[in-house]
Amino acid sequence: MKLPSSNRLPWRALLAAGTVLSCGTPPPPEPGTPDTSNTQVSQAGLSWTLGAQYDATQSNITFSVYSSRATRIEVFVYNAALNEQEKARYTLTKNANNVWSTTVPVSALRSAGVAGTVYYGYRAWGPNWPYSASWTKGSSTGFVSDVDAQGNRFNPNKLLVDPYALEISHDPTNPSNTDGTVFASGPTHRTKDSGTKAPKGIVLAPDTTTYGTKPTRALKDDIIYEVHVRGLTKGDSSIAAAYQGTYKGAGLKAASLAALGVTAVEFLPVQETDNDDNDVAPTTTTDDNYWGYMTLNFFAPDRRYSSDRSPGGPTREFKEMVKAFHAQGIKVFIDVVYNHTGEGGSWSSSDTSTYNVLTFRGLDNPTYYSLTNDKQSSWDNTGVGGNFNTRNPVAQDLIIHSLKYWKDELGVDGFRFDLASVLGNTCEHGCFNYDKMDSGNALNRVWNNLSPRAPGGGTGADLIAEPWAIGGNSYQVGNFPSGWAEWNGYYRDTFRKDQNQLGSATVTPGDLATRLAGSSDLYGDDGRKPAHSINFLVAHDGFTLKDLYSCNSKNNTQAWPYGPSDGGEDHNISWDQGGAGADQRRAARNGLALLMLSAGTPMFNGGDEFLRSQSCNNNAYNLDSSANWLNYALTVDQTNFKTFAQRLIAFRKAHPALRPANFFSGSDTNGNVMEQLRWFRPDGFVADSAYMADGNNHALAWRIDGTEFGDPAAAIYVAYNGWSGAVNFTLPWPFAGKNWYRVTDTCNWAEGSDQVASPGSETLIGGEKTVYGVCARGLVVLIAK
Repeated sequence: MKLPSSNRLPWRALLAAGTVLSCGTPPPPEPGTPDTSNTQVSQAGLSWTLGAQYDATQSNITFSVYSSRATRIEVFVYNAALNEQEKARYTLTKNANNVWSTTVPVSALRSAGVAGTVYYGYRAWGPNWPYSASWTKGSSTGFVSDVDAQGNRFNPNKLLVDPYALEISHDPTNPSNTDGTVFASGPTHRTKDSGTKAPKGIVLAPDTTTYGTKPTRALKDDIIYEVHVRGLTKGDSSIAAAYQGTYKGAGLKAASLAALGVTAVEFLPVQETDNDDNDVAPTTTTDDNYWGYMTLNFFAPDRRYSSDRSPGGPTREFKEMVKAFHAQGIKVFIDVVYNHTGEGGSWSSSDTSTYNVLTFRGLDNPTYYSLTNDKQSSWDNTGVGGNFNTRNPVAQDLIIHSLKYWKDELGVDGFRFDLASVLGNTCEHGCFNYDKMDSGNALNRVWNNLSPRAPGGGTGADLIAEPWAIGGNSYQVGNFPSGWAEWNGYYRDTFRKDQNQLGSATVTPGDLATRLAGSSDLYGDDGRKPAHSINFLVAHDGFTLKDLYSCNSKNNTQAWPYGPSDGGEDHNISWDQGGAGADQRRAARNGLALLMLSAGTPMFNGGDEFLRSQSCNNNAYNLDSSANWLNYALTVDQTNFKTFAQRLIAFRKAHPALRPANFFSGSDTNGNVMEQLRWFRPDGFVADSAYMADGNNHALAWRIDGTEFGDPAAAIYVAYNGWSGAVNFTLPWPFAGKNWYRVTDTCNWAEGSDQVASPGSETLIGGEKTVYGVCARGLVVLIAK
């Protein structure tokens, strides 16, 4: 996730007042504060009762919500999502586990005027705003303070979304309501009643829509395609207009992605986020949230991405989409954001009273959010409003239940955790301290409760971390608990430097070799495997593959439809290759080839297969425009690159030697020399430690023994020339009775529709000691047969 540098609507204010990025010991609870450190809402791993649920006969609805600090909670029930007052209200009763609940007969709701769908929200009172029988909506009766010494922010004028709602009706601000101040606390806004405007939970009846048969493929055999569910088809004229940009439309792309070679599609956030504002001024970036990293609810599929927006429609359509991908053998991963929420932070760094009160904050602020020592402000390691309290057992329960719901009920196969270091936090308030060994952190609770997929494949979920956050000790690449896969930031930076900073950054052949062979320095010390390294050069966050090799710096201030976007990384390690289009395409071919030839799990961004550009915008989080949606009207050069990508992916999938289950070794357990992988200098001699450690060497070749992996090729040889001039490579022994055949050469002379040979049509090159010239900044792949 890239962080914007300025606020949008006031209710989405991002900066947390008083944030201090340092570690320390959490203070003891204040006298009279309930101790929730061991509170369990329900047994993790079993069904839970929170939320609004029909009974077996659908004759009654039980509303249940957690709060350890509230003194009164009422549920307000509505007949419509917007612009109507409630039809009924009921007082909830608290049990010993701090769960407030009430059961309401459906017949009573019908008598009250709730004719069809049941919409609902909560109002809560607590120590900073005690209940008074004379309180009326929009009044200050009972008010003591916006925030008290314990961090409570109760405000009964704010209708609250149920954290366990399975769908919600709409976003707080939207084309029907552009006034975000109605959801705020503080002296100016605390008495504004949000009931008619607030999002409501929707009570869903059980759904029987199936999500098909889940793939059981090992992560090492996956090709991950990261893409926005809306951007995938919004600009695709082959999809019916009603389905463009929707779950339905995405499912209709499953066959074409399978043909490309994709085995796992990783969607940017699809849990309900604050993006209805995108339609207020649809041809500008005003107030837009395109990527979706401001989650309003962790259970509800985002309604905006559904062609069927009726109650229950998003849930059904999401499952139908998953089924369409499963039918093509493609896993569905989703990007989940449990490190912060769409409630945001304080509206001003100098004002601790004015915060948005939409859901978690109005129910139990200190349980759901990490706070500063004085409990008056948010603790912020995310840069977008404050940390979710991932160390609290109740907040952890919500995370685990949410993951189980998406996995077991909606059919999701794996998860990419945004700013996942926050889930390794070991303290609740007043500090941030990452510790992967802490058994009680959210990372380890997720691992122990979610049935992760084994390295060899099978049932379960794939768990992938973005292993960094903001400040403190949050950059943790290679330091997640055993079993977790990680976005390998070192892989990205090593190859970007080697390709784009020749002469200004030192990258040794040994650096390249370590990343090409699966990053054993990061993942080999705790039982993890090469597949736990998610290798990538670009992602949604930053430049596209084309822009990485076409832009010297970001250009985020340009006009619609390519901007303006604030924020964005200044350290991009990019280069425009001197402005030559042919050289830019060659660099992109090299990048993609290195990705597909490396041990580990490759990931690329949607549209990289045909050189999609964002016109040098590297932080397009707010760009819901035709410039950011995938455009399938391809030029000849784009078509050639897509064929290159498709065939290179097929080559990887056809050769298990490129997808090792374990790190390459030079001998087996008995000490027998195996030579699974050997590194060479351009002159054909084995590269010794001196060569590998010398940053002045810019050419490296390697040979993988295919016979060690049951590979159809006796050997695979790759020669990579990172130098600015051509280099001759003397080929090593291709094994007895074999010759070397060319699969691809990325140099400009070979550009075209057949730059990667189809299986069986590879060009004969010769045997041992044949000299092959590789152009400046070029790469060649040979097989022995």
